Amino acid sequence: MIPIGGLTLLHADDDLVAVDKPAGMLSVPGRGADKADCAASRVQGAFPDALIVHRLDMGTSGILVFGRGAAAQRKLSIAFAERKVCKRYVAIVTGHMTADQGTVDLPLICDWPNRPRQMVCHEHGKPSLTRWRVLARSPGEAATTRVELEPLTGRSHQLRVHLQAIGHPILGDELYAPPDVLALAPRLLLHAERLTLPHPAQPAGSPPLSLSSPCPF
Repeated sequence: MIPIGGLTLLHADDDLVAVDKPAGMLSVPGRGADKADCAASRVQGAFPDALIVHRLDMGTSGILVFGRGAAAQRKLSIAFAERKVCKRYVAIVTGHMTADQGTVDLPLICDWPNRPRQMVCHEHGKPSLTRWRVLARSPGEAATTRVELEPLTGRSHQLRVHLQAIGHPILGDELYAPPDVLALAPRLLLHAERLTLPHPAQPAGSPPLSLSSPCPF
């Protein structure tokens, strides 16, 4: 793994670049000069033709993919939109999840007066689906659960809102966790650990590209 612009390079070829974004870094520039530093600008320092394909929340760490050139970006964006990309996240949530696996099927919409917060809305929300599987439960009184998450849709803050909605907010989540759960971690404990996607230069039916990033917590 090679560092570029302070980021760990996970994969690079003529069509695609993938890096490991740290928690606390923007995926793309925000508003204002103080928010210009981001994963996209650092990657473009080494690969000027790299174009963002998807985003991770600022607090989320893990795999971030760029297409090299407009054609590759378009193919990758279509793959994400058509749900041909398999994503796996790891999170640590408060409480012991009683079942070993399950699905959260709750529609989401922007909580406009409190943006960027999102919320569950059965009347106007967009369909949102998350699969989860318990990896480990902590012993002792400070009950937490390490869980693997598979978002089958790609709504903003989907994993964070879905886990809060079922009573297990993610540790360190400044938007959706109550103060006592927020205080349990110095960062949002959510990491994009694995990504499997069709390579933009390969013909349909070719083996997908698999990317991985070790979970830092």
